[in-house]
Amino acid sequence: MEMGEKSLFLEKSAGPKDALRGLANEVESCERCPLFRSRTNSVFGEGNPRAEIMFVGEAPGRDEDVKGRPFVGAAGRLLTRMIEAIDLRRSDVYIANVLKCRPPGNRDPLPEEVDACKEFLFKQIELINPKVICGLGSHATRTLLETSESISKLRGKVHTCRSKMFVPTYHPAALLRNTGWKRAAWEDLKLVRRLTKGSSDAG
Repeated sequence: MEMGEKSLFLEKSAGPKDALRGLANEVESCERCPLFRSRTNSVFGEGNPRAEIMFVGEAPGRDEDVKGRPFVGAAGRLLTRMIEAIDLRRSDVYIANVLKCRPPGNRDPLPEEVDACKEFLFKQIELINPKVICGLGSHATRTLLETSESISKLRGKVHTCRSKMFVPTYHPAALLRNTGWKRAAWEDLKLVRRLTKGSSDAG
């Protein structure tokens, strides 16, 4: 099933907020992969439609599936604190996932699920037009950078993704399990913030 390019173009002309709303409606009725059968809610994304920073995770979890919002569980609360630590609010940034529906049992996304869903994310990036994308975890980072490298090798550097600056870091859920990674994640977040202020310093 092709994405509704004509309707999306018409909505985009009214601004990113309206265009995102139209895209969210497409996600809500999406049946591109079997995950639609088990979802409670699709989880499109939320935040500032003109955000300079866009955070991208891998997929909704149980709490997100119930509420239809991204990052609202324990990992989400940590992400909120991380955003506030760089002097921003959740409403200042945009938060989304590669997958818009929860994989059963919070298992890893399957390649065919990513292939079916990633065009929605690419459209979100196009409409929001962020200055910096922060990839949360290996699945999101590998999808967006089209690489098989580990997050530990990719983080700490500025990459390019869809003509945007891209900074990978650990997923908040991983930080809850491995607190020793929090210092590295903090350095990544400071890098993201510097990039929005025009600094090219990656140190």
